[in-house]
Amino acid sequence: MGSDRTGFSGHAARSFAAALLLACPAAMAAGRPSLAITDVSIVDVEHGGLVGPRTVLIADGRIVSIDAPSDAAIPRNAERIDGHGRFLMPGLVDMHVHLFNNASHRPSNTWSFPMYVANGVTGVREMAAVADDIATVKQWRRAIDDGSLVAPRILAAGIVAWGPSPEEATHQVDVAADAGADFIKVFTELPEPAWRAVLEAAKRRSLKIMGHVPGGVSAVAAAEAGERSEEHLMQVFEACSPLEQGLLDARRGLAGRALVARRDADEPRVIAAFDAPTCDRTATALRRAGEVQVPTLVLYRVDSKPLDTAPSRDPRWKYLRPDERVRWQRFAQETSPEERDVAPKRWAVATKIVASLHRAGVPILAGTDSPMLDIYPGYALHDELASLVDSGFSPAEALRAATLAPATFLGISAEAGTVAPGKRADLVLLDADPLRDIRNAQRIAAVVLDGRPLRRAALDSLLADSARAQGP
Repeated sequence: MGSDRTGFSGHAARSFAAALLLACPAAMAAGRPSLAITDVSIVDVEHGGLVGPRTVLIADGRIVSIDAPSDAAIPRNAERIDGHGRFLMPGLVDMHVHLFNNASHRPSNTWSFPMYVANGVTGVREMAAVADDIATVKQWRRAIDDGSLVAPRILAAGIVAWGPSPEEATHQVDVAADAGADFIKVFTELPEPAWRAVLEAAKRRSLKIMGHVPGGVSAVAAAEAGERSEEHLMQVFEACSPLEQGLLDARRGLAGRALVARRDADEPRVIAAFDAPTCDRTATALRRAGEVQVPTLVLYRVDSKPLDTAPSRDPRWKYLRPDERVRWQRFAQETSPEERDVAPKRWAVATKIVASLHRAGVPILAGTDSPMLDIYPGYALHDELASLVDSGFSPAEALRAATLAPATFLGISAEAGTVAPGKRADLVLLDADPLRDIRNAQRIAAVVLDGRPLRRAALDSLLADSARAQGP
């Protein structure tokens, strides 16, 4: 079923496995039982093929060895999962989520954790924390590590710098750095002078800038200035039209709500003015600048569908916490006729933009912005993968956007992003080949979190318990 191009077997892998076993014999003997997934096909997200059949041995949260079934040495006390006819891939990562509700002062979105895990999402990037939230993130990380919390790893958490003055923006970066933020998030409403102050302060504190491109800044200029990830294609729509410079001139001096309102008012003209050659030039410039894009296409896909003013008809509604249900119902009722009109056009242009970015070689990372209206945590990431395929990605390329590409961007590819010896055992076992059809990534037989297996029945029970906790 394909050659072993990634070095999963052979002398080097067996030597590494032996060294790891010698390094942690207590974990193998006295700790939690080791796990063996036998006779499974491994999804090689790096090269886009299958490797197998293989037996994958896991101990103390790490992949110890990957061998041909006839060569595998499985400890007597190991728990076994039959992988025959199944497919093992790295856990998925959602690179744009919101776990906190600081604007509405509601409790954090811990209700979303079972939904992520049940859908094979073993890692997330939190995009809008405040300084006080970092202690909670650290607490979650400790609980995930010791197995007392079933949740995706919070791989990175960013704190927002709002400005509006350069002095305030600089202070906000310092507060975020002192709190332990992994990066600084910026939004559309940040005025350009404050944005430049954020860039300087973040560089001084060795923090990266990620998020929206402010409404008065060029997408390419932001990338060249050092924004490392750009979300929702903000300002890329403008940069893919001949109107960009005129729009930026008209927005000069605006900030906050006035800047956002002007950007929103410009959107129909921007979408109508999409120009493919201009977009291709923009994509090439973004690639050269080294920025990654997190387009969250699922937002535009969901918005383009006929409006359902009764989201409670969705069978997943029962997993939402009651206060979240209220928020979704309010959003559904407040959607304007103008937004309903522009949404399908925005979706059509967004897929063209992402196709252009992909052709140019701009790294694309999968993210969802959950839990926005109709963006169900965990489930939405599979919709995002399908949206990437609709934009010209192969299934392998779409999977890479949710596995290896996030690990590379976050600097953790040595221990995550692929199925390989020595890496963390955050894995998803599938009943069908996702390289044939990206929808097969939803056919989950088991999820392995830090080496701990959750079979389909356990995942279903996790969701059922969560639904009961939310009430009718």
